[in-house]
Amino acid sequence: MPKKILICDDEPHIRMLLEQTLEDLEDEGVEILVATNGQEGLDTILAETPDLVFLDVMMPKLSGFEVCEKIKLEHQLAGVKIILLTAKGQEVDRARGLAAGADEYFTKPFDPDDIYDFACETLGVE
Repeated sequence: MPKKILICDDEPHIRMLLEQTLEDLEDEGVEILVATNGQEGLDTILAETPDLVFLDVMMPKLSGFEVCEKIKLEHQLAGVKIILLTAKGQEVDRARGLAAGADEYFTKPFDPDDIYDFACETLGVE
């Protein structure tokens, strides 16, 4: 089964940056999925079971915190790696994200190389 990455962010420029950053992984057979709000992200995760999710915190319909909490409560989805991406860089926000079940917390602006390296390491691709 091919590996999957979901990019879930309501900002078109961030989605495009992440897609461009990760597009080389498609050559390794990784499928890249996109969602534009929290509810769409949750629905995509439930339907597609991606291996890795880059999830914005502040989004319409459901926040990234809410999506993360719902996914981590589903036992069959506990293995989905969730990376929260947010402009909320205070320690209290980071702690809330990790408490919600996030595996990592990146603040915006982020270094695309860090995103790519993290995805490669998580998915086990070069």
